[in-house]
Amino acid sequence: MDRTTDKHQQQHQQQLSLAKNVRQRYNEWIFRDVPSDITIEVCGVTFSLHKFPLVSRSGRIRRLVAEHRDSDISRVEFLNLPGGAECFELAAKFCYGINFEITSSNVAQLCCVSDYLEMTDDFSKDNLSSRAEEYLDCIVCKNLEMCVGVLQQCESLIPLADELKIVTRCIDAIASKTCAEQIASSFSRLEYSSSGRLHMSRQAKCDGDWWIEDISVLRIDMYQRVITAMKCRGVRPESIGASLVNYAEKELTKKSSLWNQSNQNKTDSNSTLHEKLVVETIVSLLPVEKLVVPINFLFGLLRSAVMLDCAISSRLDLERRIGSQLDLSTLDDILIPSFKHSGDTLFDVDTVHRLLVNFCQQEDSDDDLEDGSLFESDSPRSPSQTSLVKVSKLVDNYLAEIAPDANLKLSKFLVIAETLPAHARTVHDGLYRAIDIYLKAHQGLSDLDKKKLCKLIDFQKLTQEAGAHAAQNERLPLQSIVQVLYFEQLKLRNSLSTTGDDDIKPMHASWRISSGALSAAMSPRDNYASLRRENRELKLELARLRMRLNDLEREHVCMKRDMAKSGSRKFMSSFSKKISKLSLFGQHSSSRETSSPSRNSHRTDSKVIERTCASTE
Repeated sequence: MDRTTDKHQQQHQQQLSLAKNVRQRYNEWIFRDVPSDITIEVCGVTFSLHKFPLVSRSGRIRRLVAEHRDSDISRVEFLNLPGGAECFELAAKFCYGINFEITSSNVAQLCCVSDYLEMTDDFSKDNLSSRAEEYLDCIVCKNLEMCVGVLQQCESLIPLADELKIVTRCIDAIASKTCAEQIASSFSRLEYSSSGRLHMSRQAKCDGDWWIEDISVLRIDMYQRVITAMKCRGVRPESIGASLVNYAEKELTKKSSLWNQSNQNKTDSNSTLHEKLVVETIVSLLPVEKLVVPINFLFGLLRSAVMLDCAISSRLDLERRIGSQLDLSTLDDILIPSFKHSGDTLFDVDTVHRLLVNFCQQEDSDDDLEDGSLFESDSPRSPSQTSLVKVSKLVDNYLAEIAPDANLKLSKFLVIAETLPAHARTVHDGLYRAIDIYLKAHQGLSDLDKKKLCKLIDFQKLTQEAGAHAAQNERLPLQSIVQVLYFEQLKLRNSLSTTGDDDIKPMHASWRISSGALSAAMSPRDNYASLRRENRELKLELARLRMRLNDLEREHVCMKRDMAKSGSRKFMSSFSKKISKLSLFGQHSSSRETSSPSRNSHRTDSKVIERTCASTE
């Protein structure tokens, strides 16, 4: 109540000072030789004027005077005159023939007041309406800064400024100007790369964005219309994103006071509603392309949306955008505080779970698939293995951070840990650390709950240090400790057995490794790509064998012709020469090398036969 009273008092004082200034200026230009015959009141300010100059220019005043000709009207009150007393003063000066300057700060008001008073060319040549329209089209719409200033003036002239299309013309001029500037700067920065291709230098991406600071002074509804027009005109998504970041940083200035929950009741409700509108509007204006705004900015918007209780659609949109690039986030990003304060957890675990679900269900874009045209798959696409490994480490660190919370239920801890697929974690050290912290902070867990937790850990994927720690960890169930010891013993046996057999490796084992066998650390998409690649290589090998077979058939035909023409001796000599030249697998260089072992083996076999014969005799 005290704040409302203070605001009303300030507005009343401003009106009084404004009326005083208008009267002082009015006394300077109005002539007193002829007594006044009409009094016009605008917003509490009275003007003692003369009918003739007003009637000659204003159709509205002419009509009022004509309607009350019998009663001889002497007082007129305009309650909703656009621009107020200051704007009417300019219109009255124009009627009296007193010169004044039309500028970008008053042209919108002059257009509106001339329409309200009907000061058009129908009543007088070169009237105020045509003068203001000419200045707006020829001067203001050619300059972006002037257009922004006019839009600021139009904020208090809605909806009349919309009806006169003042706002539309200025917005179209801003969008056209920014688009043309970006195109010009892009052409000036085109350069050839080392491969001979044209590309745009990084500096060009910033040269055409000088307008970002200019439009940041607009009200949120005007700013939304400007950004929408820029999108339609083809302004770069990176520039749109940079403008949104700049505008949000300026408008969300009271975020620090909102984060302080002790002062939440003292926060002005109007400012809270304004910030809520800003967040929802900026979310709706975000470009659809990825990586055009920093991910920490998206997390900042998400925190503000949760804190201000924004629309569900805005929050879900932000969660979807963040989920598609969650591998770029950090631990500080996903540590979103909880604002319920009713015995709940310190951090918003439910929001993080939805982010992980969005990440796992995302559809990869064509840019993320290097061989997308070669490996078609009808199955739903999943994140790449590299992204999964990054997010798995992020999740493990997040679990370790929230584990000490006494209010964190086991079900919420489990649902975060189980969201990622099994092949996401190549090493389970981080998950083991988080579970160990949770067991230490929640010592009242039952044996069944402890077993549920430890089932998440694949003890085969623990490193030597983590395995040694787990083997001596008294907080783990006995069954888990036995598993750790068993797998450690297996690792020790394998290491001892492989040390002596490093030089002797079976051929079938190496073939299995190189044949693309499915690995637990590979995603289904990577396994599928490997199999398709091997299939393609086998098809190529079959094609080569078919070509060799065709060559052999041709040689066979030629040999039949030789048999018909020449004798058997000549044919056998030619046949042996051609056979020596042919190689089924195209390895001409190794044919000589492989011939010598066969001869040696033949000699050794003959010697063995002679020895056996001698022994039998």
